[in-house]
Amino acid sequence: MTRPRGDRSGRARSLSRRLALQALYQWQMTGQSFPELRNQYASDEGYAEVDPEYFQQLLQGVVEGSEALDALIGAWLDRPVAQLDPVEHAVLLLGVEELRVHVDVPYKVVLNECVELAKKFGATDGHKFINAVLDRAARQLRATEQQATARRSPGK
Repeated sequence: MTRPRGDRSGRARSLSRRLALQALYQWQMTGQSFPELRNQYASDEGYAEVDPEYFQQLLQGVVEGSEALDALIGAWLDRPVAQLDPVEHAVLLLGVEELRVHVDVPYKVVLNECVELAKKFGATDGHKFINAVLDRAARQLRATEQQATARRSPGK
């Protein structure tokens, strides 16, 4: 059964994040433009399973806003952004962009998805670093959402 284009299911968005991470890693290595990356990954056989609009929004947002995203990320790091592993850097760019722009996605979902990507593609304990940095980011970028969540679940 073929999924309709623009499906916003959790699975389609997870696959969009994964494909965007792969494209962002490639972008860091090659410096290709957003249109080049979008066109290349749109022809990938796995593209039929993603939410194409979400994939493109994430990829374009990071590629075109990387300097601003790196400035934000730098404030939450214990080292210069330039010293980040490329996979960890791509995951953080993706996560911060999603926290910043896609407020329809709960911050806990963003953190969990990025931690899972780091576990799959990153260094052995890189996911712990990703979790810590994105938690700091969420405290700033999604403060109201975090406060509302805390009020709903006292004792945690």
